[in-house]
Amino acid sequence: MTRHYRTAVIETSDEPIACALAVADLFDDYVVYEAPDGWYVAGGWAAEVVVGPRTVRCVHDGQVTETPWDDDPLVPVRRFLDGLPLAGWRAYGWCAFELGAAIAGLEPPEDVLAHFLIPTVETRLRGTQATVRGLTAEDLALVERRLTTPVRRAGRAAGRARVDLGAGTAEYQDAVATLVGDIRAGKLEKAVLSRVIGVPEKIDFPASFEVGRRRNTPARSFLLDMRGLQVFGFSPEIVLSVDADGTVVSQPLAGTRALSGDAETDERLRHQLRTDPKEIHEHAISVRVAVEELHEPCRPDTIAVSEFMAVKERGSVQHLGSQVTGRLAEGRDAWSALAAVFPAVTASGVPKQAAYEAISRLEGQRRGPYAGAVVTVGADGTMDAALVLRSAYSRDGVTWLRAGAGVVGQSRPERELEETREKLGCIAGYLVVSEG
Repeated sequence: MTRHYRTAVIETSDEPIACALAVADLFDDYVVYEAPDGWYVAGGWAAEVVVGPRTVRCVHDGQVTETPWDDDPLVPVRRFLDGLPLAGWRAYGWCAFELGAAIAGLEPPEDVLAHFLIPTVETRLRGTQATVRGLTAEDLALVERRLTTPVRRAGRAAGRARVDLGAGTAEYQDAVATLVGDIRAGKLEKAVLSRVIGVPEKIDFPASFEVGRRRNTPARSFLLDMRGLQVFGFSPEIVLSVDADGTVVSQPLAGTRALSGDAETDERLRHQLRTDPKEIHEHAISVRVAVEELHEPCRPDTIAVSEFMAVKERGSVQHLGSQVTGRLAEGRDAWSALAAVFPAVTASGVPKQAAYEAISRLEGQRRGPYAGAVVTVGADGTMDAALVLRSAYSRDGVTWLRAGAGVVGQSRPERELEETREKLGCIAGYLVVSEG
């Protein structure tokens, strides 16, 4: 029997981010997602989908099904979600960077490639109004009580974490130099090489997210806690969005300079960004690939570059940004589009398969959610996927940051290292130490 979400509209007295965190605090597992049309909070498990290295495991109403996947692990995900007896469902979750290699036919790691929850309660916050969808009257009442009662979350802390942004700098520069040699030898055109920064202290993720969001200007932001994985971040770009009429949008950002807050300095850096041959080349090849990738799910005559090389300010950095659009072809859907463009070219490389090999060889450890996506997808065919960058991560008691730089033939190791520092500035200063 098909179940239906009940809906309630509640007037709130606090700002959306505070309300979102208050609602998320009700659940052990949740996703908070900020999109242009509001803040969304998904809590509780009505159903769950986990993509592993060989199978897709689906759980609903106490029943577990496990299906092998062959060429595309997203096919069983689509099939399961479309068959859910939940009218108007919406799924929230994340995709690992390595999902892209699996879609491309490469051997995946022995770990989770994607994880989605279909919530028992979904709350949308916009202005002073909350629209709550719950599977039971009790679900609605739970959220209504929280939104109408002032709540102070536990775990607030006075201090900030100490983060050594200089860790591993020599090794990173050596890896960049090796990659530049590979590019000049014709093995590939570009790859994004990242480095990991450990965080020794226990972090309050919701508090850090709130502090950092007030000081960042992301395209999307997110906070999630799913089965022991915690992530929060301020995404500079979307991997893609798909609306109900089949319009697909991707927004490649490539090319970076710092954003200091001093008008004269920032204008000088902006001029450098717009005129530096390395940055322009890196951006242009990313846009070229973004256009090529949309030819698979979209009608070719609908694909266009609707914005090119605009400067986008994102927290402590500024980027060159473009926008590529298209309309889904007959027989294609949001999952088709995600499979075609994932992972984002701006966080992987050109060509992607060669970049996967270089990244795996030179970074030496899997990326997981870094350079993957936080995704929300609905029964109405819509999808929004935020690129996971400028983020903090925690699992199994280990917390870390990660940042990368796009490497091309003209790259200099010292400049790419500096770029990772600039990007880490979007997140490193806002890590609130947990009191608990």
